[in-house]
Amino acid sequence: MWETTSAGGRPAWRHTASGVLFRAVPAGTFRMGLSEAEEATLAGVEFEDGGLTPADLAQMRPVRDVRVDGFLMARHPLTVAQVRHWLPDYSDDYADGDDHRVARLEWPDELLEKLPFRLPSEAEWEYAARAGTTTLWHRGDTPPGEDAVLDTFGDERATAASENPFGLAAMGATADLCADTYLDGYADAPADARPRHAEDADRVVRGGAADLYPWQGVDEWLMLLPSTRYEFGEFASVRPVAPLP
Repeated sequence: MWETTSAGGRPAWRHTASGVLFRAVPAGTFRMGLSEAEEATLAGVEFEDGGLTPADLAQMRPVRDVRVDGFLMARHPLTVAQVRHWLPDYSDDYADGDDHRVARLEWPDELLEKLPFRLPSEAEWEYAARAGTTTLWHRGDTPPGEDAVLDTFGDERATAASENPFGLAAMGATADLCADTYLDGYADAPADARPRHAEDADRVVRGGAADLYPWQGVDEWLMLLPSTRYEFGEFASVRPVAPLP
């Protein structure tokens, strides 16, 4: 099922049937949510559209330590070409005919029923996005521009600059669907990475900066924050995870 390989000079695992490339995310513990220190750093950033509201901040708190077991995560969200491995008739108006663009799925359950993988939990996604860093983004505390956000992955070498320390490309760029349903904040959330569920609730989405291209100066870079979370809307991308081989 798995072929050991490398990409961008880093170890990787390729799913032999579909060709999807995965990275190993090591086990560890991290602080989940937007901390007061991160909020203070954001206070020094010049916002164009008001930044995060108190309601936004409440959805990322209380901050807590979370234990995460190791797992494999796709190096980038599934592209249109990769989705067609499981859904041969899949079409994507958002891709403008480019099969290397990330697939924006309006009805993701059709794909999820066929995938031999699963969705990451919110905790797994945020842990993977932070990748052991303590700055607002893995590159530092300076907001990135839209030219740093990728949603096309035809050439593996071209995405190396967007990888975080875990070797995951463009975390936060597209709206990655998580296994959890959307709940207000983290009150009573578990101390491990299990997904949370509530009846009649939509799934959580993480990221989405590239989905707002071209940027209109409304603080789209906030979508790249590892802690930013919201409910599934019109479409989402899928960045699957799997057990370590």
